[in-house]
Amino acid sequence: MNTDLFTGKAEAYAASRPSYPADAIDYILSLAPSGAVFADIGAGTGKFTELLGLREVEVFAVEPNVDMVGQLTVTCASLPNVKIVSAPADATTLPSNSVDVITVAQALHWFEPSAFAAECRRIGKPGCLLVAVYNVTPGGNSTHYSEDVQIRFFENPTVREFPNPIFYTREKWLAYMTSHSHDPLPTDPDYDAHIAKMNAVFDEESIDGLIRRDVVTKVYSEVAL
Repeated sequence: MNTDLFTGKAEAYAASRPSYPADAIDYILSLAPSGAVFADIGAGTGKFTELLGLREVEVFAVEPNVDMVGQLTVTCASLPNVKIVSAPADATTLPSNSVDVITVAQALHWFEPSAFAAECRRIGKPGCLLVAVYNVTPGGNSTHYSEDVQIRFFENPTVREFPNPIFYTREKWLAYMTSHSHDPLPTDPDYDAHIAKMNAVFDEESIDGLIRRDVVTKVYSEVAL
C-alpha cells in the first residue's frame, strides 16, 4: 500500500507538515467512548498521533515506512500510552476486536478500500468509529484527496471543519515542498530546479518573510462496524 513513497522524506515531513487544531482533537475525543482505545493508522511521523497521546488516551500508532517509523519513535518517545506498530494498513497485526476508534490523518487516500475495510472489521470493536482527518489547502491536492476518500471509504459521514491557518518561513516552505510523495529528493536530477521554483514562489507570495495558507482541517467520521 504505497509503503515506500515517503522514503527519504520523513525529516522534511516532520519539520514542515501542518499540525492539527486543538478544537479538532477535542471534537474527535468527544465522539469516543470513555477509555477508548485508538488505532492511528498510517501514522507517519506522528503529527496526529502525538496530539492524541498528549490527551492520555491509549493509541496504537501503525506505520509501515521505516523512515517514518524512525521519526514517529522520536515524536512519541515521551508518551508511554502510545505503542508503535510497524505494519501496513491492511495487515496491522493488532489484536482482533481491540480498538474503539480508527483514525487516519492525511493518509486514507493511499489505502485500498476493500482491504482496509476488512482490517477495520477485524480490529474494531462493535460500534468502532472510523475518523479521517485532512488538512485541506485551497487549490492543493489535499482537496481532491479528501473528497475522494469521502466517496470511497464512507457511506454517510458526519463532516466537520476547523480553521487551521499556516504560516511558512522560507526554510519551512522549502521543507514542506520537499515532503510530498511526488517531490524530488536531493539525489534526483530535477531537485535543484524544483528548489529554485519554490524559492521563486516564496519570493512572489511572501509578506514580511512569511507565506500564509488558509488551511482547513476536515474531519470525517462514521461508525465503521
